[in-house]
Amino acid sequence: MNNTKLLHYAVKVIEVGSKSFSIASKLFNAKTRRSVLMLYAWCRYCDDVVDNQRLGFPSVSSLLHTPQQRLTELELKTRQAYSGMKMHELAFEAFQEVVFTHSISSVYAFEHLEGFAMDVRDTRYETLQDTLRYCYHVAGVVGLMMAQIMGVRDDLILDRACDLGIAFQLTNIARDIIEDSRIGRCYLPESWLREAGLDRLHFADHAYRSALSCVARRLLSQAELYYASASVGLAGISFRSTWAIATAKEIYRRIGVKVYRKGESAWDYRQSTSIKEKFLLLVMGAAQAIRSRVSASQPRSVALWQRSY
Repeated sequence: MNNTKLLHYAVKVIEVGSKSFSIASKLFNAKTRRSVLMLYAWCRYCDDVVDNQRLGFPSVSSLLHTPQQRLTELELKTRQAYSGMKMHELAFEAFQEVVFTHSISSVYAFEHLEGFAMDVRDTRYETLQDTLRYCYHVAGVVGLMMAQIMGVRDDLILDRACDLGIAFQLTNIARDIIEDSRIGRCYLPESWLREAGLDRLHFADHAYRSALSCVARRLLSQAELYYASASVGLAGISFRSTWAIATAKEIYRRIGVKVYRKGESAWDYRQSTSIKEKFLLLVMGAAQAIRSRVSASQPRSVALWQRSY
């Protein structure tokens, strides 16, 4: 596959899959941006395959296969990519380029696939720690791989990159509570639901939006802890990468702020940021990148979820 065509594919995927990250990704230098987009394309592809979708929309290409069969196929192709076998899917060709260019451990890739396996198994989340473990698999480990693309090998900085991925996913969970419930998924801690007088079967009913908003706000307050921790790690990467990551952080965080402020009306429509807001947050990202160069480092809180390796 021509390198230009492969990049064009990855650009198309991110422009459809994540307008927020698409804008922030333009701030990376060309080499870093290429690898970041390639990794995103693989992550998105895996997510879509398991859910039988294409860029977030229903697909009819794999209706004869169960989610478990599709997951098993992804695991097989991931092993083949690491073995050096010629890949035929664009997403896996892109992924193979990234892992060999940046020496990304296969452990990270399979930890990410475990997040999809949790969905396939209909895993339930009793406590916040259970939810955080899911967030690690689907997003925290992506933060680790992204950081390695940016040249990070320091475990302390990698922990901060993992924190950012977890913060992103906590925000996504809060924003998508109702959408997820429609396909039978709930990532909120069930103990929190019970404390709010809700149950797993009916928590998303419109009559309970007030109580549900309290649970969502509680989750978003947790996200703030991880966003704050991630900010400390910005100094560990190049300035342009810092600017890109700080911008993405502020865009995602703003979505969470909107969900928090809107309360029970947060799910009347999908919360997002406008082009004007994204521009302002891009400027804020630049300011954060500058401050990161002069701010004193702070130890990471022991209360935050900690990866095991």
